[in-house]
Amino acid sequence: MKNIRNNEISERRGTAAEAKAAQLAAYRAAMQAAEPNREAKQAERLAIAEARDARRAEREQVKLDEKNRIEAEEAERAAAIAAAETAEADARDAANKNRVSRVIEDEAARKAERDRRYANRKARQR
Repeated sequence: MKNIRNNEISERRGTAAEAKAAQLAAYRAAMQAAEPNREAKQAERLAIAEARDARRAEREQVKLDEKNRIEAEEAERAAAIAAAETAEADARDAANKNRVSRVIEDEAARKAERDRRYANRKARQR
């Protein structure tokens, strides 16, 4: 009985080894048959990857251009605001200087009028 059992195990092992060898042979045959297709598919995948990279680079360039445009517009707005503030400050300074000069002129006119009245009064006293 022991021999029968050993023969069955040996047969099963042999059959399994033959099946593995057959699978390996079939796999190798399939790989050789698919070799031209594999190269074509690999070239196709490479072309798809390159196209994807080109689209990604184009999107990034568009984003960069948009960012630069926005920054330029913000710089223009900031420059315009700074120019407006400078013009407003200059106008305020000019208005203050004008006001000061008018006050000085008015003060000088009052002094001149006072001096004239004083001179008239002195002239009448003599």
